[in-house]
Amino acid sequence: MTVINRVKKRALSVLLLVAVAILGMGYYTVRYVIFGADWASAPFNATAFRRGVLAVGVVNDRNGVELAGVTDGRRSFADSAEVRRATLHAVGDTEGNVGTGALVAFAPELMGYNLITGSYSVGGSGRRVSLTVDSNLNATALRALDGRRGVVMVSNYKTGEILCMVSSPTFDPANPPDNFASSSYEGVFLNRGIQSDYTPGSVFKLVTAAAAIEKVRNVYTQTFVCTGSMEIGGDLLICPGQHGSIDIERGMQVSCNIVYGSLAMEMSADIMAEYTAKYGLSSRNSVSGINTASGNFDRASSNINLAWSGVGQYRNLVCPASMLRFVGAIANDGTAVELHYLKRTGIFGALPASSSRIINRSTALQLSDLIEIQNRDSFPGLEIYAKSGTAQVGSNVEPHAWYVGYITNPGYPLAFVVVVENGGGGFAVASPIANRVLQEAIK
Repeated sequence: MTVINRVKKRALSVLLLVAVAILGMGYYTVRYVIFGADWASAPFNATAFRRGVLAVGVVNDRNGVELAGVTDGRRSFADSAEVRRATLHAVGDTEGNVGTGALVAFAPELMGYNLITGSYSVGGSGRRVSLTVDSNLNATALRALDGRRGVVMVSNYKTGEILCMVSSPTFDPANPPDNFASSSYEGVFLNRGIQSDYTPGSVFKLVTAAAAIEKVRNVYTQTFVCTGSMEIGGDLLICPGQHGSIDIERGMQVSCNIVYGSLAMEMSADIMAEYTAKYGLSSRNSVSGINTASGNFDRASSNINLAWSGVGQYRNLVCPASMLRFVGAIANDGTAVELHYLKRTGIFGALPASSSRIINRSTALQLSDLIEIQNRDSFPGLEIYAKSGTAQVGSNVEPHAWYVGYITNPGYPLAFVVVVENGGGGFAVASPIANRVLQEAIK
């Protein structure tokens, strides 16, 4: 019996060791599948990196223009200095400081990584990867910003492809400055379109309007009286105009704070927070696997703060990419197609990008009616639907200028967002930038 027991114990020990080995291999395999690309694209991988810099792979724009390549074992960039500066935050720099640049964000794709061969590629040169951005359109946007800090983004709201993604300030990755400490380069490595959030100002009235369409009874027959201000609990909600008797439609056209502050109070902070979250403006979204800034909507504890929230002030914050996704959904009958700037290839390229309905179809159509531009003289040839915003960000600084919306020109289903930091009036400053970029897009 003693011998038999001893054999049983040894057999059980062996079985236990085998089970542990199988579990360990399973655990490793799962982690390899999930994290293998991250391991392979770490800077210590000497087959693909030189001194911590990715030294393989070629990046093209949507039209085949080479934006980044390798020459004599060293990273090279586009021939045009303007294109290099305009595409910095989509392509990246030689030091890997720009996290949204393809040289960092899409390193596994550039290396040709796969689960079978790892980072090995024929000839060791990596792969050619295409972005959805148009380098010429980016250059146009950078010229339109004219040295001002801000963001210009344009996407196809049917496919989710980002055609233009410019963040300023920028620099030439082929000739980087010796000193980034200068105030002119403050935040230069940050892609403001994806990684920043801003006080939205009146562009947020699109959210308030959408919520009111669904939650406020007889919203289209209500009238409000705007004398330039409204007292709320001993404080004043200020409107830049004096609009007299006014309804929700005229209120959107003239951007009346009294209308939209009143509607926010009528609905409640909980409803406003619910709709902000529903539209993806207070949470993180994904752009080609990169998380956007999260945005913010505080449930205001007082009516005056709730009123200011309804017009896009108080503590509201919105990421430009998330706003682009939202206005694209308005144009697309309420369906938001996920944004991306890495061109989808193979079987994934044959399938539509993931999408989700975030706005009721009827609500989206009514929002479109509210923001259709009546006087299109400033936008010749554009079938444009848009909203401006002038976001107050302090008593001693100029407001942020916003312009967001979309066009419905046949063959050009394009949504856009423009933000000029401390630029001044939204329509006066940001709309000409949008017009210039969209005119180039439809040429």
